[in-house]
Amino acid sequence: MSDTRPLIITGGAGLIGSNLAAELNRRGFTNLIIVDHLNHPDKSRNLARLKVADYVDKAEFRQRFLADKQAPAAAVFHLGACSSTTETNADYLDDNNLRYTQQLCEWSRLHQARFIYASSAATYGDGRQGYSDDESAIPALKPLNLYGLSKQRFDEWALEKGLFRSIAGIKYFNVYGPGENHKGDMRSVVNKAFRQIEDSGRLQLFKSYRPDYADGQQERDFVYVKDAVAMTLFFYENPGVSGIFNVGTGQTHTWLDLARAVFAALGREPQIDFVDMPLALRDKYQYHTLADTRKIRAAGFSQPITSLQDAINDYAHCREQG
Repeated sequence: MSDTRPLIITGGAGLIGSNLAAELNRRGFTNLIIVDHLNHPDKSRNLARLKVADYVDKAEFRQRFLADKQAPAAAVFHLGACSSTTETNADYLDDNNLRYTQQLCEWSRLHQARFIYASSAATYGDGRQGYSDDESAIPALKPLNLYGLSKQRFDEWALEKGLFRSIAGIKYFNVYGPGENHKGDMRSVVNKAFRQIEDSGRLQLFKSYRPDYADGQQERDFVYVKDAVAMTLFFYENPGVSGIFNVGTGQTHTWLDLARAVFAALGREPQIDFVDMPLALRDKYQYHTLADTRKIRAAGFSQPITSLQDAINDYAHCREQG
C-alpha cells in the first residue's frame, strides 16, 4: 500500500467497515476517512477503537464529494447502505442504496480512485437462478425484498455501463462477527444467540415452512467478518482484478450447526426452541444460500477460510475482551 492518498470507507463504523479499518490499522495504515452516521452508541464505540485521519457524517460527505471538494483518495470502499431486509420505503432505498452508490462510483472514476462496493447475496433471491457471480447472470436474478432489489439495480446499472472492467462489486453472504451490536434486528443469529443463551440458557430458531427443510435445517453460507475483510482487501491489493464477486465460505451450514457451535463456544449443552416465523417474512425467506467462490479463487485469493467453530470461538473471545 505505497499510495499515500487516503482511503475512504463508507459505513466505516459498521460491522464490515470498522473491521476493515481495524485491519488496515493493524497493517500500519491510518490515513483513513471514515464516513458514517453515528446514530447508535455502539457505532461510536466501533469508531473509537480506530486510528483515522477524519470522520465525516454521511450527509455532509455526500454534499462535499458531489461539490467536488472531497480530498482525492486512493480507493473508496463503499460499504454503507441500508441493509434491512424488511425496509419498505422504496424511495429511501432508491436514494440511499442506488443513487448514492451511482454518484460515488462516478466520483471515484473521475478522481481515478479504486471503487470497491458492497452488493449483496440478497440479489440471488430464492437461489433458483443459482449463485454464480458471473456478470452475465445479473439480469436474471430476482431478489425477494426491496433491499436486495436496490442492490440488484446498481449491479444492473454497472453492467449496462460496462463498469465491471474497472470496479469491484462484492456480494457478501451472511457476515457475522464483532462490531455488529448496533444493527438491531439485523444482527446475525450468532450475535443474538450469545445473548439469548447467556440470559436464558436457551435459543430460539424459526420453524421451517417448506416441506423439503426440517426445522433448523435451513442453510446459509455464514462468513466470519475477518474473512470478509481479507477478501475485501484483496481487491484493493490487486487493482487489476475487477468485476463482481461472491464473498463467502463456499460451504453451507444449517441453523442447527450454527446453534450447536455457539452453545459449544459457551460451554453449554444445546437447548433449542423452534418458534413461528413472522408472516411478513415467510414469503421472503431464503432457505438456502451458498457462495460460488471459484471466481475469487481463480482471481488469486488463496487465504484459507476460518471454520465455523473456530470463527464462533474467536467471536466469543472478542466479546469477552470487550
